[in-house]
Amino acid sequence: MKVIEKIRAAEAENKILFSFEYFPPKTDDGVDNLFERMERMVSHNPSFCDITWGAGGSTADLTLEIANRMQNIVCVETMMHLTCTNMPVDKIDHALDHIKANGLQNVLALRGDPPHGQDKFVQVQGGFACALDLVNHMRKKYGDYFGITVAGYPECHPDAIEANGLATPESYASDLAYLKQKVDAGADLIVTQLFYDTDNFLKFVNDCRQIGIKCPIVPGIMPINNYKGFIRMTGFCKTKIPQEITDALEPIKDNEEAVKAYGVHLGTEMCKKILASGIKQLHLYTLNMEKSALGILLNLGLIEESKIERPLPWKRPANVNRVKEDVRPIFWANRPKSYITRTKAWDQYPHGRWGDASNASYGALSDHQFMRPRARDKKLQEEWAVPLKSADDINEMFKNFCLGKLKSNPWSELDGLQPETKIIDEKLGNINAKGFLTINSQPAVNGEKSDSPTVGWGGSGGYVYQKAYVELFCSKEKLNSLVEKCKALTSITYMAINKAGDWISNVGQTDVNAVTWGVFPAKEIIQPTVVDPVSFMVWKDEAFEIWSRSWATLYPEGDSSKTLLEEVQGSYYLVSLVDNDYANGDLFSVFSDA
Repeated sequence: MKVIEKIRAAEAENKILFSFEYFPPKTDDGVDNLFERMERMVSHNPSFCDITWGAGGSTADLTLEIANRMQNIVCVETMMHLTCTNMPVDKIDHALDHIKANGLQNVLALRGDPPHGQDKFVQVQGGFACALDLVNHMRKKYGDYFGITVAGYPECHPDAIEANGLATPESYASDLAYLKQKVDAGADLIVTQLFYDTDNFLKFVNDCRQIGIKCPIVPGIMPINNYKGFIRMTGFCKTKIPQEITDALEPIKDNEEAVKAYGVHLGTEMCKKILASGIKQLHLYTLNMEKSALGILLNLGLIEESKIERPLPWKRPANVNRVKEDVRPIFWANRPKSYITRTKAWDQYPHGRWGDASNASYGALSDHQFMRPRARDKKLQEEWAVPLKSADDINEMFKNFCLGKLKSNPWSELDGLQPETKIIDEKLGNINAKGFLTINSQPAVNGEKSDSPTVGWGGSGGYVYQKAYVELFCSKEKLNSLVEKCKALTSITYMAINKAGDWISNVGQTDVNAVTWGVFPAKEIIQPTVVDPVSFMVWKDEAFEIWSRSWATLYPEGDSSKTLLEEVQGSYYLVSLVDNDYANGDLFSVFSDA
C-alpha cells in the first residue's frame, strides 16, 4: 500500500501517524540486532518504516535485502531510499524492478550525497543529475505503481547554506521552487531533513503552501541520543541549533543518560508543537536505536507499552500482492518467516476461506528455511546442545521449554512462549514429560473479547473463538494409545504421519477445519487459522527435517546425542489434534493414563 494512501485514510479519521527510519548496519551481527529491534518497534504499528541507501550507493545490495525482509518478514509497510549517486539508469531500474517484484510500493527519491572521499556530487555517466530526474523517470517508466516521497529542507539544502550557517533568501526561494518541481513531477509526499527549530519548520510548511505545494509535509524528528553524535550530525547537515538547546546540553554533554533524557524531552516538546499546528504525521530518525524514539511516542500518548494490537493472529506481510491474505494453516504459527518464503510465488493468497490447498504449490524446502540469526543460533547452542542419553532427556528438554525454563526452540522462530500458551503451559509440561513432544498449541477460547491481551486480535469491539489444538511428536506406541482414546472422544479429530509418509487419521484428505475465528461489528465472520491435511503433509517434511538440520546439527559428527535424535526423527510420528468442542471440550483428557 502506498504511504500517501495511509495518510489520506488517517486524515479522514483525524488520526495521528508516526513512522521510523533505519540505516543498513555494517556487520552481519548488526543486521541481526537491527531486525530484533525493528520487530519490537514495529509491534507499535508505525504507518511505515524506511531504510536508507548508503552514501554513494555503498549499501545498495544490503538495502534491497533489508527492504525486502522488512516488507515481507517484519510485515511493515516499507519505503526504500534510492539515490542517483553512482547509479546509472540500468542499476536504478534493477533496484526498482527488484522491490516491485517483492511487493514494495514506496520509494524516497534522492539525489544522494557525494561518494566517500569526494566533496561534490558528480553525475555518473548514464545516470541522473538530481532527484527531479529520478522522479520523472519513475513516473514515466512505472506509472503510478510507486508512491514517491521526496526530501524537503526547512533551512534550505545543505549545499546552499553558506559559511555563516544561513542560506540567502534567493537560495531559499530557489530551493522551494525546486521542491515544487519535484512534487509537480509526481511526488506524493515530502519528508523533511532533521531540524531543531520548530518555528522554522512551521514557517517552511507555510512557505510551501504559499507557492502551491499541497501534498503532506512530514517532519523528520531526530532524537538526541548522545552529544558527540548530535554535534557530528548537525554539522554534516548544517542544521541550525537554537541557543536554548546549546545552553541545555552544555552542562550535561558528558553525561550520556542525561543527554538521552533531554533528547526525549526536547523531541516530545517539538512534536507537541507540531501536532498543535494541525500536522498529523511524525517521522522519527531512529539511528537504529529504539528507546528515545519510543520514549517520545509514549510521552505523546501515541503508544502504550502494555497494549499491542494484532490485526490477525499472525502478521500479514505489507507486500502489495498479499494485502487480502487473511487465512493460513496453523502449522507454521511459530515459523512465520518460513511460511512466507514457501508461499511467496503464489499468484493468489487465500481470502475469506482457505479453499483447496492443492491448488497452490508450496515452495520446496531449502537452506533458507533453516537459516537463523546468529544470536538465535547461539541461544540454541547454549540451551539445546546438551548431552542426551535417552528419550527421557529429550522429553525433559521439551517440558522445560513449555514451562518457560528455556527461551529458544528449534521448531520456533519466535522468542519464548506466546502469551496464550501460558494459559496451558502446565498441561503442556505434563504431556511432554510423558513423551508427547509439543511444537505448537493453542487453548480453547469461547467468546473472549477481541482486545484481550492474551488471545485477542482484530481490534476492539468483537469476540474471538478458537478450538483447542496441539501438535506433537510421539512414538508409534503412544500414537496407538491416542487413537484408541479418540474413538471414545468423538469431538477430537487427528492426523498423524511419520517421516516415511505413513498416514493415520480420522479426517478426509480434503477436509478443512477452521480452528480460529472472530466476530466483529458490520463484518463477515473472519476465520484466519485452519487445519488442513494437504498443508499438514507439506509441513511434515519441514517439521521432521528440523530434528536433524536445527537440533542434531548442534552436535559433532558421531556424537551419541546426535544419533539419538536421528533415531527419534526416523521413528516418531508428527500428530495434529483438534478438539472441536470449543465450549465444553477437554483436549488434554486424551493424554490421561497415556
